[in-house]
Amino acid sequence: MDTLSSKPASAGQQKVQDLYRQLLQQWNAKSAKGFSNLFHEQGWAVGFDGSELKGREGIFEELSRVFNDHRTGTYVGMVKEVRFPNADTALLHAVAGMIPAGENYINPSLNAIQTLVASNIKNEWRIELFQNTPAQFHGRPELAIALTAELAALI
Repeated sequence: MDTLSSKPASAGQQKVQDLYRQLLQQWNAKSAKGFSNLFHEQGWAVGFDGSELKGREGIFEELSRVFNDHRTGTYVGMVKEVRFPNADTALLHAVAGMIPAGENYINPSLNAIQTLVASNIKNEWRIELFQNTPAQFHGRPELAIALTAELAALI
């Protein structure tokens, strides 16, 4: 199952989208090493619950614990936009849903807005910051329903 859809992109945008695709693939494979290796040494990740994971080693250690102690779900993601404030910095905006372990459908309460900041150093794109924010849309259930439907179409 391809769990990422995106619009046609320029070569630079495609490289950043591929980085995001790899991030979701490594999560879905439950690979703390693969996930953390996509970050710069001093990279930073903010989890769905607000956990702050600092540095490649910190990300690796925490995700190793998460993958060992929990049945994690599968991400389904869609890139909405990639833009470049300068030639060596990219901002990616995506939406994602999660299929909980043992289930076949996206759980709307786990939908997220995901932001990734990447930098290109020595022709290698690495993640500087990844933020995973719950997409709860308080008081606007129609937005949650629409997002879930958009993501479910990718499955």
